[in-house]
Amino acid sequence: MKLRTLVELSKLGLGNETVVQLRTLELPVDYREAKRRVTGIWEDHQPQLVVHVGMDTAAKAIILEQSGKNQGYRDADIRSFWPEGGVCLPGSPDVLESGVCMKAVCKRVAVEGVDVIFSRDAGRYVCDYTYYLSLHHGKGCAALIHVPPLSRGLPASLLGRALRGHHPANAGRGGKAQAQSPVRRKLNHGPSSQRELTGGLLL
Repeated sequence: MKLRTLVELSKLGLGNETVVQLRTLELPVDYREAKRRVTGIWEDHQPQLVVHVGMDTAAKAIILEQSGKNQGYRDADIRSFWPEGGVCLPGSPDVLESGVCMKAVCKRVAVEGVDVIFSRDAGRYVCDYTYYLSLHHGKGCAALIHVPPLSRGLPASLLGRALRGHHPANAGRGGKAQAQSPVRRKLNHGPSSQRELTGGLLL
């Protein structure tokens, strides 16, 4: 369902005024594979911003996450694995903050029928783990957006429009959001893999 939402976002693009090229890539709920792929994203593609979109089955709103945590990963993934000691990157800071002011993004943009909230706790699971890795490799040039499951009241088309409206590349225009957003330049992009859609900003 998450991939369907990203397909909708890819169809919509990020708007005519935003000079970015959008690329989507699905990550598994697997700590080791997520770590391998996130490292590869930053080393191979060198994007200026990576936005992760994760589904939270308990969520009733879109949740904009400000920070990633390095410790506390004790819930097993789909392969019954969790990081040794519950730590993402041993010796790294406990918390890494996004260079995008997600609170400002939350305040500036709204989509009718979709609630949006700001958060500093992404849940200590694979999404939070992935986010911390991206913040580490990208020196803060990453964001995480948690979305609720698709439903009759929240179809993929509406969620795609909501993500477009709350995307940091669109919402960070002017004021505090623009000052802290690292996506005001054209993004670099490398060759696409077979699983990617057309574009250069990685989600």
